Amino acid sequence: MRFRTHYITGMLAMALLGGCQKFETEPEETITEAYVFDQFDLNGTFAQQVVNNIYAHLNPGFNRISGVVLDAATDDAIPSAITHPIEVLSKGRLTAGNNIEDAWASSYACIRKVNLFLSKQSIVPRDAQTKQFWRAEVRFMRAYSYFELIRRYGGVPLIGDVVYQPGEIVGPSRNTFEECVSYIVRECDIIKDSLRKETATEFPATEWGKITRGAALALKSRVLLYAASPLFNPAGNPARWQAAASAAKEVIDLGYFSLNASFQGTFVNRSLREIILAHQRPITSDVERNNAPVGYGAPNLSYGYVSPTQDLVDAFPAANGRSISDPASGYLASNPYANRDPRLGWTVFFNGSRWLNRSVETFTGGLDRPGGIQTQTRTGYYMRKFLADLSTATAYSNQTHNFPIFRYAEVLLNYAEALNESGNTAEAFNQLKAIRLRAGIPLGTTAGFQHGLPVSMSQAEMRAAIRNERRIELAFEEHRFWDIRRWKIAEIVANRDVFGIRATPAGAGAFSYVMESADRLYFNPAKHYFYPIPFTEMNANPNLVQNPGY
Repeated sequence: MRFRTHYITGMLAMALLGGCQKFETEPEETITEAYVFDQFDLNGTFAQQVVNNIYAHLNPGFNRISGVVLDAATDDAIPSAITHPIEVLSKGRLTAGNNIEDAWASSYACIRKVNLFLSKQSIVPRDAQTKQFWRAEVRFMRAYSYFELIRRYGGVPLIGDVVYQPGEIVGPSRNTFEECVSYIVRECDIIKDSLRKETATEFPATEWGKITRGAALALKSRVLLYAASPLFNPAGNPARWQAAASAAKEVIDLGYFSLNASFQGTFVNRSLREIILAHQRPITSDVERNNAPVGYGAPNLSYGYVSPTQDLVDAFPAANGRSISDPASGYLASNPYANRDPRLGWTVFFNGSRWLNRSVETFTGGLDRPGGIQTQTRTGYYMRKFLADLSTATAYSNQTHNFPIFRYAEVLLNYAEALNESGNTAEAFNQLKAIRLRAGIPLGTTAGFQHGLPVSMSQAEMRAAIRNERRIELAFEEHRFWDIRRWKIAEIVANRDVFGIRATPAGAGAFSYVMESADRLYFNPAKHYFYPIPFTEMNANPNLVQNPGY
């Protein structure tokens, strides 16, 4: 492993952006650690800039993989563009020298920045409370970076607090996955009480977007859920599921977080009790333009980069909560979007959705599926998740966009999954009821059913219900890609054709709908459950052992 000089200079240069001027005592292009960690920087301006730069390693989410979401490499979506780079993942073209989603270098860059900051921050004459928050926040980012590594590569080298020097060649071996999980969990436990608490005094509006105690506990919950899952727990050790359940309950027991009244509103507001941690972006209209249907001309040009699949659409139940395959759902194939789970309309654009004061036309030859060489939907759908409600607007306007890294709905689903695998199916069901109630699915009056789900389910039936609820509730939030891996079902669901819908006008405003193959995914279970360690890192560190199959 080689820690390259640009990791240091990049951080220090970023730390100086927007800072006050200092007298030049050496060439300006030479930015030293002493320049940033300065005993005379009374306000800690430069140290704060370093912390901000470390925060920049949070997952930006939206359209981050060459313009599409990570879910476009799953059975939930495909890229609208033909031969898109994300096919490296979706079609099994991953190699040690070709990985569009590689996180090795960026994660270790963040870890090194944290270690450097921790080794130098004591000299900065800032108040003790601020420095306590700084230390805890960056340690969270270090733990978060290790999580990003282990879910891609399995066990990775743990380097502790060591700060390697620029250009230094070092050769740490890989720690086990279990050792990495223990390290992350221990860090979360150590820092949780040193972070801001979710209260009006410790977490005012000026601090929105900062890492809090809840974020540390949510990271612990997710890490332990992964550690309990079949990919990492092939023997099915029940103690791991119990630990995951306890970690999720710890977030719940804070008594602060709750589900937002509006599912759609959860993604377009800065501060909500459902959002535990989000990557907060500038107020823009680019998320809308990148994802809305393509049939809007200037000044409302839209690019529709993501095509959700029929497979995802069919996962959403009817309005009464019943699966659309259930005769009691009332689902009509001739009118497939009527009387559906309200989340469907906030997650995808379908034929007849409203946007910018007109109906979306994804029928063959329609404004939003015109044919020809223009990039357009390949499935009959576009992604609507995260977008403001512009159904009656006539033009785009700047909007708040916050990609949820952790939100309370995920914690409830983590809790439900861990409870069910621990044998507590009844309590797991209560978590699904809460999520479906917020979604707008009524309790119902049919005996033996609540919110469309059978009151009495076996563990296997509850497992299927929880997995489907994760799929639809957390769609496009970068969960499906990892969930199908940790559940070890990617070799089935991501190794086949995925489908779209072909809508054709049938007169008098009606349409006929025919399902058709939209793309074929490929997944090799012998190698694709983990990423290959990058070729450059393998060359630099002879003590690294490559993942199988690469």
